[in-house]
Amino acid sequence: MLDVVPAGQAWLRQMQPRDSILVADQIEYGFQLDSVPAGTSLALPDFAQASNDTLTLVRSWQLDTLATLRVRQPGRKERAELYNIRGSIVLAPFEEGTYQLPPIPVLRNGTDTLLFEALEMEVKTMPVDTASFEIHDIKGQLRYPLTFKELLPWIGAAALLAGLIVLLVWLIRLRKAQAGGEGARKDPAYIVALRELDKFRGDKFWAPEKQKVYYSGITDALKTYIEDRFGIDAPEMTTAELFTALKQAEDLPEDLREETRAVFECADFVKFAKHVASDEDNAKALPTAVRFVTSTYQTVLEEEQKDEHEL
Repeated sequence: MLDVVPAGQAWLRQMQPRDSILVADQIEYGFQLDSVPAGTSLALPDFAQASNDTLTLVRSWQLDTLATLRVRQPGRKERAELYNIRGSIVLAPFEEGTYQLPPIPVLRNGTDTLLFEALEMEVKTMPVDTASFEIHDIKGQLRYPLTFKELLPWIGAAALLAGLIVLLVWLIRLRKAQAGGEGARKDPAYIVALRELDKFRGDKFWAPEKQKVYYSGITDALKTYIEDRFGIDAPEMTTAELFTALKQAEDLPEDLREETRAVFECADFVKFAKHVASDEDNAKALPTAVRFVTSTYQTVLEEEQKDEHEL
């Protein structure tokens, strides 16, 4: 037989701040245990079967720790942990009258039962004067006129949004105008070529694994310049075709043409035959390309200056 230990009264608390319990109010009903040692097991009764149409179980058991205590143990250095525990269920009465709530038995560690005494609950309804009571239709929701103070934040937000849209449109148009201006002021071909060639200065591109990028960059910059300067479709020509066409350029010195041809032929070997160029070839390639651009452009510049003097 399990020992039944009286554990005091249960407690009853309204979940709505009223001076009395009304029909359909939710009531919290439960117990409190103080100084419960850590590791204690508690078995709680099942009140679901007691739920009916007049008294409904809204929420089953919930345990809450109110406080944690550490107390000294005789003959031990470590302190024992004790807990103050509160357990409760939520009930809702749906008829007025006096309810006798059930006692709360709590089985502790499977050896003894702590019994909390039951409480009475008085449930009331709102008094209605049947003599003067008259049923009315449900009133609609009251609508108050909007004031300027209430509309002011919305007006400010709309004005801010409109300002942001105008600013965004202006920035887009400004960017397009700048892009159009940059397109109209196109740099001369020799400036573009020299700018591209300048990216390959130094010997960091002389390593075997970077030579393909080095020679491709130099020859591509020269082909673009040759197309603009001499009117030759250089990007679509082979090296042989390109330098055959350049023989017709009277203002291109033969020695410079042959040095440039050597650069293109070395580039073909590097790009298509996996040839590794020597440091000597690498050192000559970029200066030769720069000299080709500056020399041929200098001829054009001299012709333009000559025409201006004649005028």
